[in-house]
Order: sequence, then C-alpha cells, then structure tokens
Amino acid sequence: MDLHADPVDLTATLVDIPSVSGAEATIADAVEAALTEQAGHLEVVRNGNAVLARTNLGRPSRVIFAGHLDTVPVNENLPLRRDGDTLHGLGTVDMKGGDAVFLSLAATLPEPRHDVTFIFYDCEEVDAVRNGLGRIERELPDWLRADLAVVGEPSNAVIEAGCQGTMRVELRTAGRRAHTARAWMGQNAIHALAEPMRRLAGYQARDVEIDGLRYREGLQAVRLSGGVAGNVVPDEAVLTVNFRFAPDRSAEQAEKHVREIFDGFDLSVVDLSPGALPGLSAPAAAELVQAAGGKAAAKLGWTDVARFAALGMPAVNFGPGDPTLAHTREEFVHAAEIRQVTGVLRQFLTGRASPSPDHHPSRTRSARQ
Repeated sequence: MDLHADPVDLTATLVDIPSVSGAEATIADAVEAALTEQAGHLEVVRNGNAVLARTNLGRPSRVIFAGHLDTVPVNENLPLRRDGDTLHGLGTVDMKGGDAVFLSLAATLPEPRHDVTFIFYDCEEVDAVRNGLGRIERELPDWLRADLAVVGEPSNAVIEAGCQGTMRVELRTAGRRAHTARAWMGQNAIHALAEPMRRLAGYQARDVEIDGLRYREGLQAVRLSGGVAGNVVPDEAVLTVNFRFAPDRSAEQAEKHVREIFDGFDLSVVDLSPGALPGLSAPAAAELVQAAGGKAAAKLGWTDVARFAALGMPAVNFGPGDPTLAHTREEFVHAAEIRQVTGVLRQFLTGRASPSPDHHPSRTRSARQ
C-alpha cells in the first residue's frame, strides 16, 4: 500500500482488500504497516481492528479525521472495476474513498497548521454497541479530544454539518381474540391503531435553521404488525414509528415530543441517538468551510459525527461519493471527487491552495519514496 500514491489509486487498493464488518484484521494490518513505515512523523497505535495515528507538534488546535474500514457484505461487487475515471465496487463510496484521502494526507503532510489525529476504525456498519469508536472512547479517550472532527462519510464532496437525531418507538395496542365469524365478541387491536395513524397523517414536520443550515424533521410509521391467523380478531398490534429530529432538540426533548403526540397510548422507546449541532462558528470549522468554498449543507440523516458532538466538539461529514449509492450493488465514485476532497483538506491543513487535480505528490517525489 503506497500512501504517497494518487488517492484514486489508493482507493482502488483499499477496495480490493475485503473488510466486511467483523473481518477487518487484514485491512487494519495493511493500514498499520503503511502508516508505521511511510509516516514516521506520526505516533501510531493499534486498538483491536482500529488504527490510530497523530501528530504531536504542539499546535494550538487539533483536528480529528475519522473513517471506518468496514463495509457491508459483498454483493457481487468485488474486485474493483474501473471505467475511465470512475471506480466501481464495494466500499468505493462507503467509505474507502474517504479513507484513502485521509491516508494520503497522513503520509504527505508532516507539518500541518493544526495537530491532526487520524482514526481508521472497525464495525461501523453493524450494531452501535460494536462500533470501534465506542471502544476507543472507553480505552483511549485522550485520542478523541480535538477542536473539530471530520468524518469521511460520502457527502458528494460537500461539507455536511452536524446531523439529525433518530428515535424509534413502538406503540402497542391490546384487544381481545375472537373468531372473525363472531367479531362482536372480540376487540380488534389493529383497528385501535386508527387514531395514532390519524395523528401521524396530520403531523406537521418542523423546518429548523441552525448556523444558516436548514434541517427538516420527520415522523413516519415504518412498520405495522399484528394478527395471528386469517380468521382471528387480533388481540395485539404494534406500530413502529421513526422520528428524525433536528439537532436543536436533545434526546430527552425528542422523546417528550413524541410522547405528547401519542398521548394516551402505550409507547416504548427502542432506539435513540441524539443529533449533532453543526458548530460552524467554531474557528477550525469556519476555516474548513472557507477552504471548501464557503458552502455547507445540513446533514439529513445520522452518522458518527454525533459521537464526536457528544464529546463536545463540532463535527462535519466530508467525503467523496454519492451517499444514495451506499450499501447498493452499484456503488461507484468519480476520481474527480476523491481529488477534490483531498485538495480542500490539503488547503485547510496547509493554508495553501492545492495543485491542479492533474498534479499529485507521488508524481514528483524522490526515487527513494
């Protein structure tokens, strides 16, 4: 793995190392070896199947760059296939293109303006309890202290600041079983969901502006279950509802709001993750937005930026690739976006505009490198 290569070629190398969640040892070994051998200016440590590296230059501020190494299961989309300047294959979008950008910066910028921490972690695509960032927070908490976090999730090479919170609730109704031929002797639990469904249909979602970015909330029924047989009045039904809430609400405020909407019904929270405020007024975040042309968008969805926000720092998503292609068989990323993200972050870390996309340090470096 040549960390001084064009980040596009580095993306191809990473994609061709299978790393489905829970099986990241091979790619973590390769990343650890490459950083240790080719980026001597960095302190490098291994934690499980996560690899961490950082500068210790005594700069007044520090920035974290975080990318997960794992992918969803293979779906006939490996090995990598190139079509001109487009890379097709599992992980090109989610998120080995972003990992390649961070690895390139780690190796080629020994003296950035900010101290930097690079985190390449495992098990992002599975249950949150297995997420490598959680383990790092427990075992190496000092590695998660910074003034800004940049998560390399695909964002169409646009800075997406903060993220929505997400909550799933189950609303249960009870009835009484009876034969449908004598339905008047029972009480239909599914019919009892008519009122909460009416409330959902009439729900007016908020639009919220934070730091000049617009977040739109949503409350949606995502599952309805009930019934035991085709000739039995059901005695239990469950309606599952997903609430995507703007980051100006805390998790507690979001739960209170949903309970008010469904007042009078038995409701339990089964999943809850707070959002993340964009924090674009923070100095390091403002610098990054300026390097990206002064534009940013609200993140509509939940990502690991929320983990960093919970630790008290602003966080953004910024990576190559279209997020709507993530987890699909048709994943692909354009080379131009990989180079664009690399250029913006290089400018942010050096204070100098990047060379043209056709120029890359690997093409001018010494024979020793």
